[in-house]
Amino acid sequence: MPSKNSTGGTAGSGHRSAPADPASAPSRGGDLKTRIISALLLGPPILAAVWVGGWLFQAVVLLAAALSVREWVRLVEPGSRQLPFVLSLFCVVAVVAAGIAWGGITALWMAAGATLVLYLAVTAIKAEHCKSLAFAVPYIGVACVALNWVRTETAEHGLALFLFLLLAIWATDIGAYAAGRSIGGPKLAPRISPKKTWAGLFGGMAAAALFGYFVPYFDGAAKPWVGAVIAAILAVAGQVGDLFESYVKRRSDVKDSGSLIPGHGGLLDRIDGLIVAAPVFALFHGLAGEWLQWW
Repeated sequence: MPSKNSTGGTAGSGHRSAPADPASAPSRGGDLKTRIISALLLGPPILAAVWVGGWLFQAVVLLAAALSVREWVRLVEPGSRQLPFVLSLFCVVAVVAAGIAWGGITALWMAAGATLVLYLAVTAIKAEHCKSLAFAVPYIGVACVALNWVRTETAEHGLALFLFLLLAIWATDIGAYAAGRSIGGPKLAPRISPKKTWAGLFGGMAAAALFGYFVPYFDGAAKPWVGAVIAAILAVAGQVGDLFESYVKRRSDVKDSGSLIPGHGGLLDRIDGLIVAAPVFALFHGLAGEWLQWW
């Protein structure tokens, strides 16, 4: 949580309080340097796994699911977390593994059952936040199933479709940051995330739509303009995911979901938008993609 600022003087003392901690600027610079180093170290291996696909990509998805469950349990069930974590991990990984082995449809049916099983299991051990723990299956498990489906079950277009999804979310973050900083204006959800603005949302949608047009265009898709519309919708889904995680962190009174990535926080802090956008995109492409013949 952000630390409260305190002044160094008292009323009428004749002394001005210091405008800022002298060490704050260097620490921000050090934090930025750490963030850049982390991104440079982690980005290429992950992008390589996306590019190669197959078992390497699926191993990354399984690892991401396990790490995300760990952070989720820390957020929603603080204190004694060993048994809730083990139960949550088993159910989520089982769903993701089912998606890898038998496909997305089978995994979705399994996710429905696993959610109920996890809820009953954590209720039996008298966990304090049973519904939140059980939500790990649809929140993390289904998202990872969707990511695997987009990359591995969409034939020869899997890589391009996955990059479309990934770039739409990255462009959303960049566009939202740029528009929010340069335009400002009314807050989007001040009680949840005070820094987010409506200008940032629309800036993120515009940036995502731009990438959403050119990725299908360069891949030879039939209707790139549909990609622009879908990417703008994914931008909204990504912002919803970001706000949802901010809400959970605020309820838990923590700044980050974890400390896995130096300078960035936890894994959930980095993929919160992707977690919501991936199922939305997979659902659209699976149900309406062939009908629209957009790619």
